[in-house]
Amino acid sequence: MLSGPRAAVLGQPVAHSLSPTLHQAAYDALGLTDWTFERHEVGAADLPRFLASLDKRWRGLALTMPLKEAALALADVATDTAVRTGAANTLIRQGDSWHADNTDVWGIRAALHDAGARPEGTGWALVLGSGATARSALAAFSALGVRDVVFGVRDRVRPETLRQAEAAGMRTSVLALDDVARAVADAPVTVSTLPPGGADGVAAALEDQRLAGTGVLLDVVYAGWPTPLAAEAGRAGLNVVPGIEMLIHQAAAQVRSMTGRDAPLAAMQAAGRSTQRTRRA
Repeated sequence: MLSGPRAAVLGQPVAHSLSPTLHQAAYDALGLTDWTFERHEVGAADLPRFLASLDKRWRGLALTMPLKEAALALADVATDTAVRTGAANTLIRQGDSWHADNTDVWGIRAALHDAGARPEGTGWALVLGSGATARSALAAFSALGVRDVVFGVRDRVRPETLRQAEAAGMRTSVLALDDVARAVADAPVTVSTLPPGGADGVAAALEDQRLAGTGVLLDVVYAGWPTPLAAEAGRAGLNVVPGIEMLIHQAAAQVRSMTGRDAPLAAMQAAGRSTQRTRRA
């Protein structure tokens, strides 16, 4: 019987999630021996019932696809960042209320910073995709002073994503995914928010056209690393940032919110990077 504080990652699918590894590494480093972090397969339609079933031992939840928008809608209170992006990847229990936040924004900012990317000095940035994670990338870029953003999308940019960019004073333009390879090579900073397999065509075009570049590319995918996009971007000379780096930083922000303790970033990095290397082997 679990009697201590509890937390979990929710999503559908969720078996691949590395959040339990990262959070447990933090608990171990902090000496929080009574804390547990779990995985639960939960769809958007089931989220209200799942939240209602949780007792006061539950301190927080990490949300992955397809729950980020649903979690925000169910929260009693939300941070400005969550409201601005229209998505919450974190729910924190405070008394009888659930407070929503979006730590993906911090995860993207910190991962790019660690890679030496300074988007504010580059003039523009490229985002592949236009969903919830793309809006997190926009918020990260806005905080860093980026004012020109190019979207690479299969069809059209989601209206809510364009509204966020407009509200932030950003100038936007759009390229079809089939035509975005040159922009990936030329962009000072690129964030791919596409799901696994979503950027395979872009990777093929980078290879076929033998493109080269010197910018930074963050691919938020962390399973099956390196992705075809990451492999081809690396061959083309880009500084490729694995999605695990974003995941570690956003999880560190969650640990701070859930436990009230400073996150042991080094321990979380060691655990996350080691697990990713093991899965790749």
